[in-house]
Amino acid sequence: MKYAGVDVSSKLSSLRSELTNAGSSAIVISMLDEIAWLLNLRGSDIPHSPVMYAYLIVEIDGAKLFIDEAKINSDVMHYLKNAGIELRPYESILSEIESLAEKGACLWLDTSSVSAAIVNTYKCACDKYFGTAGTVNKKNTEVQNGTDGTSCGPSYVYRSSPISLAKAVKNEAELEGMRNSHLRDAAALAQFWTWLEEEISNGVILTEVDVADKLLEFRSKQNGFVDTSFDTISASGANGAIIHYKPEPNTCSVVDAEKLFLLDSGAQFIDGTTDITRTVHFGEPSSWQKECFTRVLQGHIALDQAIFPENYPGFVLDAFARSSLWKIGLDYRHGTGHGVGAALNVHEGPQSISFRFGNMTPLLKGMVVSNEPGYYEDHAFGIRIENLLYVKEVSTPNRFGGLDYLGFEKLTFVPIQTKLIDLSIVSATEIDWLNDYHKQVWEKVSPLLEGPAQQWLWNNTRPLIKH
Repeated sequence: MKYAGVDVSSKLSSLRSELTNAGSSAIVISMLDEIAWLLNLRGSDIPHSPVMYAYLIVEIDGAKLFIDEAKINSDVMHYLKNAGIELRPYESILSEIESLAEKGACLWLDTSSVSAAIVNTYKCACDKYFGTAGTVNKKNTEVQNGTDGTSCGPSYVYRSSPISLAKAVKNEAELEGMRNSHLRDAAALAQFWTWLEEEISNGVILTEVDVADKLLEFRSKQNGFVDTSFDTISASGANGAIIHYKPEPNTCSVVDAEKLFLLDSGAQFIDGTTDITRTVHFGEPSSWQKECFTRVLQGHIALDQAIFPENYPGFVLDAFARSSLWKIGLDYRHGTGHGVGAALNVHEGPQSISFRFGNMTPLLKGMVVSNEPGYYEDHAFGIRIENLLYVKEVSTPNRFGGLDYLGFEKLTFVPIQTKLIDLSIVSATEIDWLNDYHKQVWEKVSPLLEGPAQQWLWNNTRPLIKH
């Protein structure tokens, strides 16, 4: 509860209200992060994601968790029993689907995630027991019930899972966990950058894998550390232009002090999930590299400062992050922002900020998104600057149409290298943003540091002055 903010019975009650409103009597949940969030449980079956292999069926009057019982200790067993959740063997899911069909259940199925095996089992069972492959409750109207309280015949509702959106909108306890975990992560990163800059300046030969391993060492010393949230992208020079680059021990490059270095990494903590990218140069960047970096930073700032009406989808904001690059005919081939779970998957839907304008999910207060514009020059270098943000309500002098207006609050507090900024193309407002950000970085993170790491943080958060 300390980290979840809402107990499992309240979450199940909300879900059952959704089922009733949709005229459905049961929902089959197969997305592992949805199961973990709904039950306030975490697991370790998949690297980087604190989830467990399971299925969950929630009915109006009960719930069944299909999982290998060897993974459940006595405390969790007791917790689930108190929540009214029965345990079933993982492999018995299909026979339970058949039983639901026999009862004439109206199943809620999310076609984006439910398996073909579940759908086919249900349809075959409907045919077996009722001589029909089940009917689609297209209007999502109330299914008529028989005298015994069960529905008159099996049917199904094809709809997105209601858990996806509920999980994406973080409550205050989840946001507090995200804020706290990001500060501990920032402290680890300050210690890491202090170490790396010292090693490079002393001419120590380090590979991209050496660097990633050392970062893990610093992170793992922080309270509540569980795992990395994805494979660290430690990329020197041309490797930075490979958007999802993963260094391998036998083939990776040595970190070159004369080339740009891109580091995209994250952690799973017991109270939150982090994802951050910084791009640095250990020597003297070229004027072209500085211009590209500065335009990426300008896009990052523009999105960070965006204010927009409620109910607007993320794609509306995507151009904010690209505008400065577009002005000189540059762009990047990935989305600008993805959702992030609270001590869950580092990539989470349904929201996104992207040029792919098919996603109409509105950005809602409490959602967490990444802000990560970039620029990549094949065979040369890559630049990306990434912070995590959460959506908040903002006060505007007007409220056109009676709407609330929304903006962003930062979760990530790690310095952005000022050596890479071309001061001739940044505005006074952008310098103010950077100086204010670095002031917050120092105030929030310095109490968690001492010695050389605290000095590094001080040096890298000094105000920038445009002459």
